[in-house]
Amino acid sequence: MRVFVAEDEYLVREEIKASLIELGHIVVGEASDGNTALNLAKAVKPDVAVLDIRMQGKDGIEVARELVKGGICAAVLLTAYALPEFVQRATEAGVFGFLTKPFDPKALDAAMKIAVARFNEFRKLQEELSELEEELATRKLVERAKGLIMKQYKLSEEEAYKLLQRRSMETRKPMREIAEAVLMTFDLLEEPKKEAKRKR
Repeated sequence: MRVFVAEDEYLVREEIKASLIELGHIVVGEASDGNTALNLAKAVKPDVAVLDIRMQGKDGIEVARELVKGGICAAVLLTAYALPEFVQRATEAGVFGFLTKPFDPKALDAAMKIAVARFNEFRKLQEELSELEEELATRKLVERAKGLIMKQYKLSEEEAYKLLQRRSMETRKPMREIAEAVLMTFDLLEEPKKEAKRKR
């Protein structure tokens, strides 16, 4: 895996990097503070970021939250202090791996693999949700456009839908774009009427 490492203590960071290389992973970047870690990780787009919790600037949990929620990469946290508040914040941040120092390289390897697998599932669910939201928004627009066409041209629901569908095929544009164009056209046609009412 392509791994990014953020740890404020140089010797510990070198130990993590050596362990990762020995395990067969590639270290694609490193940082000693949270702000640099976030910016560099966004730039190199690793598979997983191994983050110390206590760092200058943003702490490891804040960095992990932004990386996971932003769909950048999975995150595993390392800490010398397994305090309940850290565990709670890490869970809320969407972190899938949490290890205490001194760490066991094999445990880190396992935690990274689990974190990446769960992150990929999370990202897939996000994509599916986004597609569903897009589909729902398109459906609402098509329904509104269809209703206006039915009212204006005295067409049945089926006829209005087929009209939209035909225009979509003729122009090779998605139904959403056709519906938006119809709504915009009707809105423009209604504007003089609205203006006349305002002047009364």
